Amino acid sequence: MDSKKSFFTPPVAILAGSIIIALAILIAGGTISIPLKAVKGVKTEATVPTPRITQVPEQPAITLDIIKNAFFKASIKFGDVNKKLIAIEISDPSCPYCQVAAGQNSALNKQMGPQFTLVADGGTYVAPVVEIEKLITAGKAAFAWIYYPGHGAGEMGTKAMYCAFEKGKFWEVHNLIMSEKGYDLLNDIVKNDKTKSADIAEFLAPVFDSVAMKACLDSGKYDQQLRDDMAIATSLGVRGTPGFYLNTANFPGAVPFSAMESVVNSALK
Repeated sequence: MDSKKSFFTPPVAILAGSIIIALAILIAGGTISIPLKAVKGVKTEATVPTPRITQVPEQPAITLDIIKNAFFKASIKFGDVNKKLIAIEISDPSCPYCQVAAGQNSALNKQMGPQFTLVADGGTYVAPVVEIEKLITAGKAAFAWIYYPGHGAGEMGTKAMYCAFEKGKFWEVHNLIMSEKGYDLLNDIVKNDKTKSADIAEFLAPVFDSVAMKACLDSGKYDQQLRDDMAIATSLGVRGTPGFYLNTANFPGAVPFSAMESVVNSALK
């Protein structure tokens, strides 16, 4: 045997093998598992797609007419399409970052990192949904809320919001569902199970008649609206939640309201 050490000693061989495997995965357009910080309702290991070699077609430019069409089709909407500012939120109440953007789940905001800690808790994050609601209340903006399954356990919570909007109680129900207890209920107990309608109705009883809520959820009247909302979101190029449009300006993710202010101020001049 040659007395010289082989270049491919065990550590080097392992490293070289890992590089070869990684390159093979990239070329094939496969996936690599990357551990994420543990957050309730989020798996601690996520499979993140790696870029494919083939080019993905660009999404057509979003025009104001497309935004107005989405507004018209939405089930949950406030104001009229002739407002200077049309705000659209694409959301899933079981999605952690949708909860962060709603600003009603202080504990989750803290858990997701200092950049999301609310001002009320000593942080700098201003939740965009809270500020958009203020614009709606002041009559300065039209608003549509559209469902898209960004996390996957928000169907029953969304249908509860459809039912609440029907009776003029959207924000009351929305804010309770987007709280810490609402988040836990959807992700840990209900999980899209239609037989758990009583659990949601009882949880929402402080702001909505529980008998009426259970009857609405059990009727199945909004099952199709879930699919309709997903089609609207897809037409806007949305592939995750939360997503916001202020007129044609797109804000993907739980961006702070400060990132939106210039667009808001420009539209309201």
